[in-house]
Amino acid sequence: MLWKSPLFLLILNLLVITLVVAFAPLEKTLGANVRVVYLHGAWVWAAMAAFLVAGLAGFLGLVSQRREYHRWSLALGRAGLIFWITYLPISMWAMQTNWNGLFLAEPRWRLALVFAVSGLLVQAGLTLVDRPAWTSLSNLAYILLLLAALRFTEDVMHPPSPILNSDAWRIQLYFAAILALVLLAAFQVTRMMISD
Repeated sequence: MLWKSPLFLLILNLLVITLVVAFAPLEKTLGANVRVVYLHGAWVWAAMAAFLVAGLAGFLGLVSQRREYHRWSLALGRAGLIFWITYLPISMWAMQTNWNGLFLAEPRWRLALVFAVSGLLVQAGLTLVDRPAWTSLSNLAYILLLLAALRFTEDVMHPPSPILNSDAWRIQLYFAAILALVLLAAFQVTRMMISD
């Protein structure tokens, strides 16, 4: 049945995300452009969450030697990469709408691009090698390196979390709803990538 198809459910969720973002509250300074910021933030957080859980599953797989953890690490790492790569154009859209241009020298954007390319190469290599323990170790190393790099990357134009630092509860509530829906989409993509 079509309505039980994982792809159909993912598309339906993406449509719901679009509707929720379209009706999200405006912000005093950014106006309607804040809606792109909602989506941008939720999308990158979902990618980070997938990478983090991929690393955790990888760690559990390495410690326990259970193949199931390795499979989840692989699927979560790939889903996280899909969200990370697709976050880049959303980020550019947010730059264009809020900064009136693309500032590709922004350190956080350059870091995101470097980790997108390196993540793509790592996942391609893991597909060719097909060694579960290497997958888990790679996903664990990837998230640890990404977190360390983010910690030491300066912000030039990128503000510190404008949504979480907002005093407007409606803005935070809508962001939480969008984030929950995007996390669900990341889980849906992960489930579609689990290999038998």
